[in-house]
Amino acid sequence: MGIRNIADVRPLLWLTLAAALLAVEYTWSYLVFYFFWLNCYFAITAGIIAHNHNHCPIFAGKRWNGLLGHVLSFFYGYPTFVWVPTHNLNHHKHVNRAGDATITWRVTDRHNLFVAVTYFFVSAYHQSFPIKAFIRKAKATNPRLHRRIQWQYFVWLSAWLCMLLLGIYLHGLRRGAVLWGLGVGLPALCSVWVIMFFNYEQHVHTDPWSEHNHSRNFTGRLLNFLLFNNGYHGVHHDQPALHWSKLPAAHARIASKIDPALNQPSLPIYFVRQFLLAPIWHSLGTRQVGRAPYDARGGRTSLDCDDAELGEAGSNSEMVT
Repeated sequence: MGIRNIADVRPLLWLTLAAALLAVEYTWSYLVFYFFWLNCYFAITAGIIAHNHNHCPIFAGKRWNGLLGHVLSFFYGYPTFVWVPTHNLNHHKHVNRAGDATITWRVTDRHNLFVAVTYFFVSAYHQSFPIKAFIRKAKATNPRLHRRIQWQYFVWLSAWLCMLLLGIYLHGLRRGAVLWGLGVGLPALCSVWVIMFFNYEQHVHTDPWSEHNHSRNFTGRLLNFLLFNNGYHGVHHDQPALHWSKLPAAHARIASKIDPALNQPSLPIYFVRQFLLAPIWHSLGTRQVGRAPYDARGGRTSLDCDDAELGEAGSNSEMVT
C-alpha cells in the first residue's frame, strides 16, 4: 500500500468513518434523518481530500491511488479527474484572471450573499468547457487516459445506482429513495457546492497580480483541523505540491507579507460581517485589495489545453483511474 505521508492517515480515517456512517444508516434507515448533516460534512471533506490527493497523491502505488480516486468520487459527487483540467491546468495558471474558468467577477465584482450562493451555477457551467476539451483531447491523443476517464464515470454512476437499489431493496421504494437522497445525493451536492463557494470566498476581491495577495486565508485552528488546512489558500497557490499538513508552517513564514484583510482568523465571524452586517454597514464588507483581476486581460482561454499539458496530466495525476 505505502502511504507517502503519515499525516494522510487522518483523511483515510475520515473516509472510513464516512463509509461506516453510511453502512449504519443503511442498516437502521431512520438514523439518516438525524445524521445526514454528518454525511454532508464527510462529503465536503472528501472533496477537500480529493483536491489534496490531486496535488500530492496519498499512496506510493498508482493502483491504490486509483482505487482511492473511485472512493473519493463516490462521496465527493463527481469523478475526481475533473480536478486536472479545471484546477491544475486552469485555475492554478490563471488564478482568477481572465482565462480562469472559476473567475469570481464573471457576472459582477460585487460581493454579497446572492452572488456567493449562485456562484456555483455560473462556475459549474464554465468549468464544463475545459472538462469537455480535456476529454476530447484525451480521446484524440491519449486513448489510455480516455479509457481511465470513462472507467471513473462508469464506476461512480454504477456505485450510486447500486446504493439506490440497495436502499430500495432493504427499506422499500419510498424509504430507500429518501435514504439514498439524504445519505448520498444531498451530501454530494453539498460537497461540490461548498467547494466552489470556498473557491469564491478565497479569491473574491483579491489581487491576482500580487505575489502574496492573490488569495484570502482563513486561519482558524478548528476550521483547518476539520478541513485539512484548506483555509491556507495563498501558500497553496505559491507551492501547489506542498503537502497539506505543511501549509500552516509555510503560511506563517509569509503571513506578515500578506494584506491583513486577507488573513481572516474566523470564518463564522467573516460570514456574519460580510453577509449580515455589510449590507447595512457597507464599510464592514470586503474591498478590492490591490489591482483588480480585470484590470488587464491576457493569457489563454479556459478552453486551452496543449498536448504537453495533457501528457503531463495523464502521467502525473494519480487520482485518474
